[in-house]
This record gives sequence, C-alpha cells and structure tokens, in this order.
Amino acid sequence: MEKDIVNQLGKRVRDLRKKYNLTQEQLAGRSLISLKYIQRIEGKNPPSLGLEYLQKLSSGFGISMSELIRFK
Repeated sequence: MEKDIVNQLGKRVRDLRKKYNLTQEQLAGRSLISLKYIQRIEGKNPPSLGLEYLQKLSSGFGISMSELIRFK
C-alpha cells in the first residue's frame, strides 16, 4: 500500500513538472533539491518523501502541499 502511494507521488511530480513546462534541472533548482533526488522521485523505485521534501517540491511548483498530494 505505501509503495503504491510513493509511486503515485512520483508520477504526480513528473506530471506536474510537465504541466508547468519544467525540466528536472529547473525543478531541482526551484525546489532546492538535488537533480539526482528529483530523478529518483520520478524513477521506478522512488523514495518515501518526508514533509520537508513535500514542502520543497510544493514551493518549487508554487502550489500548496495539499495540491501536490492530490491524486486523481
């Protein structure tokens, strides 16, 4: 169950990045997260993300954390 959520979040980050026309490098810079970690988040085996990283990602996208984790 947890792995499903982690995979959904990785897909959500990738979908939002494409929606906002951002490269992985641009998102990394805006979020203050390393490019390698962005690649891991969007990859096949994404890490579980704590609140700190969720905040950084939502800030990088300019959206609320609740919007970031809103799965459709």
